[in-house]
Amino acid sequence: EILRCLVGSEMCIRDRLFRGGSLSAVATVEPKAGSSVPVLIWEIEPEDERNLDIYEGYPRLYGKVDLEVQTEDGSESIMAYTMNEGHEIGKPSMRYLETITTGYLEAGFDVNRLLQSVSYCKEVVERRYENEGMEEQAWNQQLLQ
Repeated sequence: EILRCLVGSEMCIRDRLFRGGSLSAVATVEPKAGSSVPVLIWEIEPEDERNLDIYEGYPRLYGKVDLEVQTEDGSESIMAYTMNEGHEIGKPSMRYLETITTGYLEAGFDVNRLLQSVSYCKEVVERRYENEGMEEQAWNQQLLQ
């Protein structure tokens, strides 16, 4: 086994979001007071990290951050991939969401928390489309005058 899962845990003051394309966004976590996301902690070898770097699009799409997570045995320092700035909130594709949902279920995590994040991101995208539509209508009206 290449990766060995050490423990399931909660990452405090973090919020799961989806960023990237409006309809093909991928997951990240960001600071949010009073919020947390479930995580699995994996022990990896340097070669595993190099392979993950390629898979995660490091350093172009994702960066690496050191985080403290709370486990049943205390605090654990971990490395996590988080999306670099400059990517708007978007909705994940159905295939991507199914993959993450499967991971949540296999880990015993509450899928409702994941779906709440998806709903939030969907609302942000819809509001953005509405606002862009309003701006386009105003611009079109100026052209007609």
